[in-house]
Amino acid sequence: MVRIGYALSSEEHRPGDLVRHARLAEEAGFPFALISDHFHPWVEAQGQSAFVWGVIGGIAEATTTLELGTGVTCPTIRIHPAIIAQAAATAGAMMEGRFFLGVGTGENLNEHILGDRWPDWDVRARMLREAIGIIRELWTGAVTSVDGEFFTVENARIYTLPKKSVPIHVAGSGPRAAALAGEIGDGFIGTAPERDLLKAFDRAGTGKRPRYGQLTVCWGKDVKAARHTAHRVWPTAAIPGESGQELPNPKHFEQLAEIVTEDMIAEQVVCGPDMDRHVAAVQQYVDAGYDHVYVHQVGSDQEGFIEAYARDVLPRFARGSKSASATS
Repeated sequence: MVRIGYALSSEEHRPGDLVRHARLAEEAGFPFALISDHFHPWVEAQGQSAFVWGVIGGIAEATTTLELGTGVTCPTIRIHPAIIAQAAATAGAMMEGRFFLGVGTGENLNEHILGDRWPDWDVRARMLREAIGIIRELWTGAVTSVDGEFFTVENARIYTLPKKSVPIHVAGSGPRAAALAGEIGDGFIGTAPERDLLKAFDRAGTGKRPRYGQLTVCWGKDVKAARHTAHRVWPTAAIPGESGQELPNPKHFEQLAEIVTEDMIAEQVVCGPDMDRHVAAVQQYVDAGYDHVYVHQVGSDQEGFIEAYARDVLPRFARGSKSASATS
């Protein structure tokens, strides 16, 4: 069974609009959503970057059934893991049984802002492992003190806790990160339909755990206009390698994006109104082994996207179906 969800892009939309989009997605039949957690947008054209924990409070009040997770939070540099533990516990208490914490090793774009050193991935992985241990310990409700390799916690206790512990899903874009997610996570979050990543995740842990895959599209009634929007707003979709983790400022991404053409974007992002192409893109994630696929619509037309997917995509991945072909 695969579930189709909705991506709330904090880099593109104002907080009130994110809350409204979450409500519309719930009303349209999307069972879950993930919301990005950024201090900066990737490029200036995106134009926004609200404090995610405030937005989550608004979504908690505006929805009743929509499951929500951070996609994803870095609990190591910009914000101490004890603070993330408290924030996520509060979100879990407000959205009892329908909130999860998605975490990752972060991007320099967001984490350098307080003047902290940006370490290499091996160090960031150790930091994430330690941070998750602190978060889980604080969620027991016990008075917690930690003198760790990276973090110090002194006589801290979280008093407001959800009735049921919040799951922690770990993001990974490569085999080492996927293996780390398998070791320390309750689930996996990925951005590419790569079966090898899920194999690495499974080998490193035990039991059936959810796998969330993010798909980026630009639905629109006109293909040319959709391609233009995707290229203007989300050029980073065609930037390969580790630059997404290493560059510190939006202007650096804009400089790198100067080499990105509309054709390059169209190879990475499904653009336009052909719903068979959208379904096929979702199916790639399903075939790779994801059981949750959440779709990021680039640009301002979130209402049109939500309506189109509710009409033409969600029914083709209906309850109990393993693929779109099972119901088409």
